[in-house]
Amino acid sequence: MAAPLLEQLSESLGSPEPAIRLILSILIGYPFAVVYRSFLFNQTPTVIHLFHTFSGLALAAFNFGSQLYHSVVCVLVQFLMLRLMGRTVTAILCSFTFQMLYLLAGYYYTATEEYDIKWTMPHCVLTLKLIGLAFDYYDGGKEPSKLSAEQKESALRSVPSLLEVCGFSYFYGGFLVGPQFTLRSYQRLVARELTDCPGKVPNSVVPAMKRFALGFLCLVIYAIFSPHYPDSYYLTDEYEAQPFWYRCVFILLWGKIILYKYVSCWVIAEGVCILTGLGYNGVVDGKHQWNACANMKVWLFETTPLFGGTISSFNINTNAWAARHVFKRLKFLGNKTLSHVATLFFLSIWHGLHSGYILCFSMEFFIITVERQAQALVRDSPVLTKLANSALYPLIYVVQQFIHWLFMGYPLVAFSIFSYDKWLKVNPEVTVLLVPSFTSL
Repeated sequence: MAAPLLEQLSESLGSPEPAIRLILSILIGYPFAVVYRSFLFNQTPTVIHLFHTFSGLALAAFNFGSQLYHSVVCVLVQFLMLRLMGRTVTAILCSFTFQMLYLLAGYYYTATEEYDIKWTMPHCVLTLKLIGLAFDYYDGGKEPSKLSAEQKESALRSVPSLLEVCGFSYFYGGFLVGPQFTLRSYQRLVARELTDCPGKVPNSVVPAMKRFALGFLCLVIYAIFSPHYPDSYYLTDEYEAQPFWYRCVFILLWGKIILYKYVSCWVIAEGVCILTGLGYNGVVDGKHQWNACANMKVWLFETTPLFGGTISSFNINTNAWAARHVFKRLKFLGNKTLSHVATLFFLSIWHGLHSGYILCFSMEFFIITVERQAQALVRDSPVLTKLANSALYPLIYVVQQFIHWLFMGYPLVAFSIFSYDKWLKVNPEVTVLLVPSFTSL
């Protein structure tokens, strides 16, 4: 019965059925959270873990059918590695190698020429969770004095149970699209510590509904405008025949619109986490904070004229995970630039095996470097500093935004259409303009 209804809904909305299933699954997190708050909040950890595990598995089955076994295999193998290898570097290396190779094999065997919603999508989220779990368990065996503040917060002092790992892995608020969170945070949720009222259900309905409303607004914007800016248009003769300025403006507008599909999913999913209490982040200036699971800073995303500002506002928890478990763990290299490059390379292959991902994250590194040099130039020049703070700033801001989103959009073209023969064809003149800028670094 569900399949025909989904087909009809897909046809009426003009969206692929897998996308409809994904959105519905994210939204179903809200009634799941209500059930947890109303009936399970004061239950034993075993009951809560079972609820989170089976609700997440149900969502996996709804979206991917029998292919949910991929996640089950990886969760079980990760648990066995923790149990059998203990707090060792070997456990970390084996966890990292197994989880990444499994993910990359999934990318290889399911690859197509287009972006598809398939089991590898939530699996990439799960991969980071399970690798992070190995790191946190390893850190739990160290002396507290040797850990950073964030490592102390996430370190696991005892080996988690299988049911605990399953509940953490399949928690409906983060299983499909994130956000990333630690097992320690999940344990605090189950222990009823993540609430503004100790021992009671958190007063998080209003902040959760605010995030839901904002996420839904972003989803509506994407649904209205994305049909006018399809990825496929880049490969048409009509686009190729357009003048250079038109193609640049199209890339700029397309890049802004295309990101709303990620923004909407993340913000709506964040609302689920807030509703359960997982989003609770303590008290700042006398106000309870609910941003522990925030994957987007929407206001910064909308207003920043800087490439670095957009990166800081986008996919926050994944970037924080990469900084904590890759960039900072490469401190032994003694070179921040090398650590930065290695982190971006990891993120590119974590997204997939297509060359477009490599280009996107390579350009991120170069554009950020150029932007920092430009900012330093302005700071060191009294004339430019005075101009930047003058009455002309609104005009400068508009120019900054144009350049910012053009340079954001072009890497996203490669990110979205994957193969080099496609992204190189899209706007060769822009490539010619960018390469001299990068080679002059």
